[in-house]
Amino acid sequence: MNHKAIYPGTFDPITLGHINIAEKAAALFDEVVIGIADYTGKNTLFTINERTKLCTEALAHLPNVKVMQFSGLSVDFARQENCRVMIRGMRAVSDFEYELSLALTNKKIAPDIETLFLVPSLRYMYLSSTTIKQLAELGGDLTDFVPPCVLAALKHKYNNQGGTNAQT
Repeated sequence: MNHKAIYPGTFDPITLGHINIAEKAAALFDEVVIGIADYTGKNTLFTINERTKLCTEALAHLPNVKVMQFSGLSVDFARQENCRVMIRGMRAVSDFEYELSLALTNKKIAPDIETLFLVPSLRYMYLSSTTIKQLAELGGDLTDFVPPCVLAALKHKYNNQGGTNAQT
């Protein structure tokens, strides 16, 4: 049996909540592939190469986790990587409808791939990349929300865009 899973997403930017889910997945599977989506339907702050670099650095402590970019459907990426399990994080009831809809759509497209929902630790339940970007833009303290590499990247990004600094 192949004990490999993918954890696809935008990761714009990766947060401590994402890392918590990746750590949980790494404890359950022999290998976890973090799939950085090139197209997400969202306006991203970081380029795909920047997101890949940040994820690689933030997850370097997990030897069975690798970071890869992909384009197209996440189920096609899962098949390409010979994964039958897709990891999704579920923070709160507000995520449920979207995540269930996505999982059911993926199941219709790819009945051979299962979605496994993992819940982050309580201290990360409220974290989202959108909130992180808003806090960074307004100069909020992000030290409890993102790894140091992301904090530095956010500071650099907002300094170069003429926005308010993220605090350290």
